[in-house]
Amino acid sequence: MHLLDASGIYFVTASTHLKQHCFRDPARLDVLQRGLLTVTREFGWRLEAWAIFSNHYHFIAKTPLEAADAESLPGMIRALHGPMSTWVNKLDGVPGRQVWHNYRETLLTRQTSYFARLNYTHYNAVRHGLVKEARDYPWCSAAWFERETAPAMVKAISRFKTDKLEGEDDFRPE
Repeated sequence: MHLLDASGIYFVTASTHLKQHCFRDPARLDVLQRGLLTVTREFGWRLEAWAIFSNHYHFIAKTPLEAADAESLPGMIRALHGPMSTWVNKLDGVPGRQVWHNYRETLLTRQTSYFARLNYTHYNAVRHGLVKEARDYPWCSAAWFERETAPAMVKAISRFKTDKLEGEDDFRPE
């Protein structure tokens, strides 16, 4: 059930069906990342952090300025998942395969929750063992965040605890 009756900042996680590694190579990750950046812009959502993997992704985004709620989120997700499914199924020669399972969203109402999820999103590739430094993972916003944010703020956010969030991420990306 998606509760989208408020505007604000949302943390979103989506996974592939059965945690399949449909986006397992750099070219596929590039396309999925471009798709996410494009649909959020087209739907007027302000993307603040993202991390994209072979079988799931996370992002943090603010609802459009004029929006009273987040009712555009399902349409935005469909606008990403539909074309990505068609494209990856064509590459794999399996038309009609279910690519995406579902997504979940959380409205972030406290600053501490927001900062913890920023930390979580940026350092997710490190937690999954894909890189040693978050900024080195090309399919997330960590490097951009470090370039655009004051060093003291980057350091402060990296201290926020994410242990309660980690149990929700049982994906093993390739």
